[in-house]
Amino acid sequence: MYQELLDKKAKLALIGLGYVGLPIALEFAKKISVIGFDINAKRIEMMKNGIDPSNELDKNAFEGCDITFTNSLDVLREAKFFIVAVPTPVDDHNVPDLIPVQKASETIGKVIKKGDYVVFESTVYPGCTEEDCLPIIEKISGLKNITDFKLGYSPERINPGDKLHTLSKIIKVVSGCDAESLDVIAKVYELVVEVGVHKASCIKVAEAAKIIENTQRDLNIALMNELSVIFDKMDINTYEVLEAAGTKWNFLKFQPGLVGGHCIGVDPYYLTYKAKELGYHSEVILAGRNINDNMGKYVAKKVLQHIIKNNGDVKSSKVLVKGATFKENVSDIRNSKVSDVVKALKEFYVNVDVEDPYADSGDLEHEYGFGLVKKVATDYDAVIITVPHKDYLSLDDDYYSGITKSHGLIADLKGIYRNKIKKRNYWSL
Repeated sequence: MYQELLDKKAKLALIGLGYVGLPIALEFAKKISVIGFDINAKRIEMMKNGIDPSNELDKNAFEGCDITFTNSLDVLREAKFFIVAVPTPVDDHNVPDLIPVQKASETIGKVIKKGDYVVFESTVYPGCTEEDCLPIIEKISGLKNITDFKLGYSPERINPGDKLHTLSKIIKVVSGCDAESLDVIAKVYELVVEVGVHKASCIKVAEAAKIIENTQRDLNIALMNELSVIFDKMDINTYEVLEAAGTKWNFLKFQPGLVGGHCIGVDPYYLTYKAKELGYHSEVILAGRNINDNMGKYVAKKVLQHIIKNNGDVKSSKVLVKGATFKENVSDIRNSKVSDVVKALKEFYVNVDVEDPYADSGDLEHEYGFGLVKKVATDYDAVIITVPHKDYLSLDDDYYSGITKSHGLIADLKGIYRNKIKKRNYWSL
């Protein structure tokens, strides 16, 4: 298989061309022949014209790539090595939504042939690849794993907006259904990962490794958020505390903030769901999730308290929210917890404006029911800086005093203006 790919006698297919799939597909396309498959015809047309629908990659990223973009099963059938990188969200009750990976498994079942390889990259709970996805592929194709085709898992490590830790610069965890498949899968990924791969002993270990990466980060951020609530009651600035504590060599440097996105705020629920299925109720992980999921309401409460104290008439108050994406310097609004802040404020009839240099107003309207203002006003009772976009870093005290009333509050969630706001009230997590 490996040599066939190198000689371009076989093609590799990437199923799901979002934030994760497209960068992987283009990286492989610099070395071998690739088929980029996505069910969204509009996105396919954009990529055919060298446009990344996710606004992560420049046009030159498409140059020199041997890749065919398609939504046709007939074209997809030409591939022999399939990589699945579809989303794995949770529903409104934080229960894993496996529909995307199940649909992808159905697609593979329709096109897979004897001797082919299938590698899942989508983040799932341990056991999902073999217990939920594999049976679908085998049932539809009539083929059997190991004897007819090979199954593997290699967790994605794409970080939107990060130009330093790119695919080729991060060690890739790989796994297979047997020794032969592990060796082949490792060699294939070594084509595009300069720093090499880590061979996991089995698929479940690779799945578990991915799920705890983000669970660990989620818990550490939850601790920082809880500390920020405690320190606020003590009238201590959390960032000053973290700065002081950070002088110790083994202090872990996490910060408080809104925890959204498609990974940290979602992945832990996959692990706790599977644990519950096995008869174990997670306590620590869910406690961290509960803290982080309620930070939006906490921020809104602090702002409302300031408005009630200084304005009195909440219905006539105005608040500007700067930043709507889930993290800085990206256009990704998936699972953005900024929406929780906006929703909580609007429940008290506060007039809320939202602006963001990266987000799309139509996408926000569709996903969360609010869009972006075209022009920032000059009479806000409070401004909440939720995301530290680089565009905000140069803004100063004069800017914020120019868009707020004299009693205005600057709620700087990530502490980027610490010790810089003198003309208005200042608060941070």
